[in-house]
Amino acid sequence: MAIGNHELYIYANTLDMYQNFVPKLNGRYLSSNVNITVADKHGKPVSVPVGERFTKFKTQKGRSVTALGVLYDFTGNDVNTTVQPVAQMVKESWFADAIKDEPDFFLLVGHMPVQRDDWPLVFNAVRAVHRTTPILILGGHSHIRDCVQLDGRSMSLESGRYMETVGWMSMDFDRNSRDKTKNLTFTRRYMDPNRVTFEYHAGRSNFTFDTRTGQSITRGLEQLSKNFDLDFFFGTAPQDYTLSRSPYPSNGSLLTLFATQALPVALAINNSRADIPNVIITNSGSQRFDVYAGPFTKNDQLTASPFTDSFLFIPNITAEIANKVLPALNNAGADERRRSFFREMYGRGHVEHLYRAWLEDMDRRSGVDRRAANNLTLGYVTSDACAGIGDDTLHSPLPFYDSPDFIASNPPNVSNDTLIDLVFVDFIEDQLLEILNAVQTGKTYTDADVSLYTPILANAALGLYAQEAWN
Repeated sequence: MAIGNHELYIYANTLDMYQNFVPKLNGRYLSSNVNITVADKHGKPVSVPVGERFTKFKTQKGRSVTALGVLYDFTGNDVNTTVQPVAQMVKESWFADAIKDEPDFFLLVGHMPVQRDDWPLVFNAVRAVHRTTPILILGGHSHIRDCVQLDGRSMSLESGRYMETVGWMSMDFDRNSRDKTKNLTFTRRYMDPNRVTFEYHAGRSNFTFDTRTGQSITRGLEQLSKNFDLDFFFGTAPQDYTLSRSPYPSNGSLLTLFATQALPVALAINNSRADIPNVIITNSGSQRFDVYAGPFTKNDQLTASPFTDSFLFIPNITAEIANKVLPALNNAGADERRRSFFREMYGRGHVEHLYRAWLEDMDRRSGVDRRAANNLTLGYVTSDACAGIGDDTLHSPLPFYDSPDFIASNPPNVSNDTLIDLVFVDFIEDQLLEILNAVQTGKTYTDADVSLYTPILANAALGLYAQEAWN
């Protein structure tokens, strides 16, 4: 396993990983370029890897492996955690020592996309020492299915979003071949994670598929669900609300539901400023999964809206100025400024724009025609840089409608000179202050002008709304 950016947003979470999770993995949790600051035995602060820098092991078939776990150049980490840029990591003496001896293959895993990011830096550093040793790269973070080969003796695989895909990659070894320069044969599959898929590939029936270990894990997950009350019922969703399969704004859009209905209801609860008109702004990437018609539980809430963002506000902004902030955020100025903005957002963990671009390309390539011509279920239709068909189950592409990067509640029905509250999630504070200072010149706003609007966090808003509107 390799560390991801979500473990680093809050120091307490990183510390919990370091103290309680990592020891259970027996040296198999890798954080090659990520450190945490803790107290040593003398009580002095010391920066140490969250997990292991690297590990070496043998497979059940006796293959020797050198593995590293790399995080992309994440900049949204909390205090007392450190993410070393990949370009610096590959120059470290420990890295040179780790790759000095030749294994049967190198396994490079990490929360970093396999294309348009820094895997080539790690790959080239290994290739500078071992010209022909097979290299397998398992990447992630951008939420897409993707595959690329950096040379004929390597393959890089990225297996999509959450548990929507199980990626499979295989390689034919040439241990007994005299010519170690020939290209190797690789295969890859993107498997939909469901019982039927797993039974088929395991060669088992419904009656023989379960194992004692699997049943034990199921019982453990069911107990966790009880411990965290994930079945808690908020209400019954009257219809499906999707992130990109319905236009924004529309009645079927989850973003519309969240911004124009859920947030105004949830943020008004026990709020002394509830009677003051406001505009509430958040990033659309804060919503991560569709909401389906039927019972809406705590588990559904956390799946659709997982982030614990706080809501801040600036008081006494004229409605005219407040209403200019959202379109300015979405326009973000000139192209270069916009690219710079998204580079900053990407560094802090925002990847929804990459996932949406992938969905849009998928729908554009064959969406309407394939949906009309084939009796297939909706799903991912992958086009990557590797040979052959990657999708294990054929689908018709998901419909795709673009949406803005930022969304907001409906403007209040007040005159332009009415003073209102400008409310926003803390994740976008820096960008919003910059935009606010660009759309008016009467005052230069800083974080000193910002206050907490409500103790309610973003991941609770849908549930609070459901209790009010769906019962």
